[in-house]
Amino acid sequence: MLFARKQKPATSPLRAEIGRQVAARLDADPRVERAGLEAIQLYFHLDFLTGDQCDALIALIDANRRPSTLLSDRADTGFRTSESCDMDRWSPDVRPIDEAIADLLGLPHENGETMQGQRYAVGQQFRAHHDYFHESESYWAQMQASGGQRTWTAMIFLNDVEEGGATWFPQAGARVAPRRGMLLAWNNMKPDGSPNELTLHEGMPVAEGVKYIVTKWFREGSWLKR
Repeated sequence: MLFARKQKPATSPLRAEIGRQVAARLDADPRVERAGLEAIQLYFHLDFLTGDQCDALIALIDANRRPSTLLSDRADTGFRTSESCDMDRWSPDVRPIDEAIADLLGLPHENGETMQGQRYAVGQQFRAHHDYFHESESYWAQMQASGGQRTWTAMIFLNDVEEGGATWFPQAGARVAPRRGMLLAWNNMKPDGSPNELTLHEGMPVAEGVKYIVTKWFREGSWLKR
């Protein structure tokens, strides 16, 4: 998920095909727009969630939040300072949204990790990182056994933020301000199925207000235990 030792990224026909299929589905959906970027495949869907759905998820995050953690061999306490909430996948407030995200992308429900909620107070941030797994890290064997590499990320802003809190892709040239109900989706892989380093992104510090989001990551295989 974070920076790792440099190595030649492995290509993958499976991940490449997942990328093609999801992109084709999103390109054909009139509710979805693609950002005009060369470096990465980035899409957005305005008003993916209603206000009531956003409020319900915010309440769940506030009731169950804990300090966010890092998946890395070189943890830095100041790298990710938000709070997180592991959603109950089968909750009546969560399941319809969780599955609607998978349906939007056309990916199997079982390949999606359960949504995670995040809360950012003033000054809190998530410094620049990748969502895909670095295969040189010690966690990789465990990730292989639980669905393999992350392919697509979907993130939804649950509220407007007075100032700050943008999602920034510094190498791809995109900065997205929070907008209530809006979904972002991006492919963490290149067209050949290897990790796309240019998907590096950052949850910028909140300057005023509180930011709430939910994130759902998809694996190349089944994440749910059979």
